[in-house]
Amino acid sequence: MSKDEHKDEVQEEEIPETDEAPEEISQQEQQREYFKARYTEITDLPGVGSATAVSLAEAGYRTTPSLATATIRELTEKGIGEDTAKKVIAEARKAISLGFISAQDLIKIRSNRKLLTTGCANFDQLLNGGLETESITEFYGENGSGKTQICHQLCVTVQLPEEKGGLNGNALYLDTEGTFHPERILQMAETFGLEPGPTLENIVYAEAFTSEHQIALLEAADDMIQEHKIRLIIVDSAIAQFRSEYSGREFLATRQQKLNAHLNKLLRLCRAFNAAGVITNQVVDRPDSYGQNFPSPTGGHIVGHTVHTRVFIRKGRANLRIAKLTKSPSLPEGETPFRITETGILHEENL
Repeated sequence: MSKDEHKDEVQEEEIPETDEAPEEISQQEQQREYFKARYTEITDLPGVGSATAVSLAEAGYRTTPSLATATIRELTEKGIGEDTAKKVIAEARKAISLGFISAQDLIKIRSNRKLLTTGCANFDQLLNGGLETESITEFYGENGSGKTQICHQLCVTVQLPEEKGGLNGNALYLDTEGTFHPERILQMAETFGLEPGPTLENIVYAEAFTSEHQIALLEAADDMIQEHKIRLIIVDSAIAQFRSEYSGREFLATRQQKLNAHLNKLLRLCRAFNAAGVITNQVVDRPDSYGQNFPSPTGGHIVGHTVHTRVFIRKGRANLRIAKLTKSPSLPEGETPFRITETGILHEENL
């Protein structure tokens, strides 16, 4: 074979002719690329050098999603120059494609959202399958109504595989009232067929002693969430520290501003990491026109506008609890009974 003939043969092998169109990218591949962009490191962004990255990390911005959803004012208040703040925020937003999209594209993005089971069949039915990721669900009620018990069980169910209603992920628990009890996790883990020890290991816990401490813990949670595959973020209770430290009308505006920023940070984290957000809330009695008192969640319109789903938990007869859905962007109001037992939150038929 001559040299020219051999060259032609190699070229034919390297560039085969075909009339077939390239295969379309699968939905799974699209989702993989979508999340790959979301988890870009800050140092991968154009114009973000090591010195800038260190400054941003010290300010609490360690991941692209946290930076993309930050404001210029937030960065400048942390000592970042205004020009630098504008530049890095713009680059971060490009990386995760923050901007106008079509409603058709939005459907594709929303298809990545998942539902987390409560572990209680009728409770899930009330919520149309469970708690939605990339949103905040609020459980409010009187002391002892069962809000924290629900949070404990969610820490377990989030670790279940998706085919069993879980998110195959871990939980971050921010405790502001010292009510988290790991012993309850051990009991509930066995109910769902999970190994008690590893189940506890998969819950990242922190106790906040002041509202400023609470804010700081959540501000610095990005790395923790990414490193530990967090798919559930709980703040129990979100309002307690703010209520005790900012009492009186003269502090109301300051309290609400700080609370608003805190809850918006939680929402950003949930959207950035496709996690389910949960807060618990206390109640106050509000009289109606007939002089009767009805429990209402604290936090005013700030909390009401930020959370997507609100569930009121109240005590019933014979140790029964009632969960009432009072707010949802897509579901009707309704209520369902459940019981809190030694092994967890169960529907009546399971007892």
